[in-house]
Amino acid sequence: MREIVLDTETTGLDPRDGHRVVEIGCVELSYHIPTGRELHLYINPERDMPEEAFAIHGISEAMLADKPVFADIVDQFLDFIGDDAALVIHNAPFDAKFLNWELKGVGRPTIPTARLIDTLEIARKRFPGGSNSLDALCRRFDVDLSVREKHGAVIDCRLLAEVYLELIGGRQPGLMLGASRQASGADVESRTLTTPIAPVVRQHRTPRDHAPTPEEAAAHAAFLEKLNAPLWSA
Repeated sequence: MREIVLDTETTGLDPRDGHRVVEIGCVELSYHIPTGRELHLYINPERDMPEEAFAIHGISEAMLADKPVFADIVDQFLDFIGDDAALVIHNAPFDAKFLNWELKGVGRPTIPTARLIDTLEIARKRFPGGSNSLDALCRRFDVDLSVREKHGAVIDCRLLAEVYLELIGGRQPGLMLGASRQASGADVESRTLTTPIAPVVRQHRTPRDHAPTPEEAAAHAAFLEKLNAPLWSA
């Protein structure tokens, strides 16, 4: 099963106010695990970069001056996400709003809501009342945040891929199946959790001798003699 973790950076909060996408990051997953395939695009928004946005992601107007406009990268983007892969996004309505605005602007079909998996929505159901920002979830699941000085699309996708795996039950997502079925409105989450995990192919190895050598047995006995009042002698 193919999924795409996706993130964008923008010039502001609403495309209806003239704001545009300036960065797209995508990380491909197979059965919830990164495959190593990634897409990273910078986009010239053909407008200025507000100071508030620059403070968040550190992408300057000068940095984007020689980058392609959205119309020039749209085919590369659509080819990578494909036609049916689920898109895993933290606060999916925000990113989908911007991407669909850009797609409409170049005469391309928009991304249907049915393709979206919103990790923020999943987190709110699992941890109601708690902080469910990407940073907070990384801390909750002990995901290393040291690589993230500012928001960046690909870095955030890599972090979200780890968080997503934990949100659906860690390395054994089937353990969360009962909880996901009980949650109201969790159709997308349940669909993800019930997908079978790819079988593990194990290599047969010839059994090896585990008995200690005389030298190892003697060294072990000598070590035991040095212990002061071991628990097993009480």
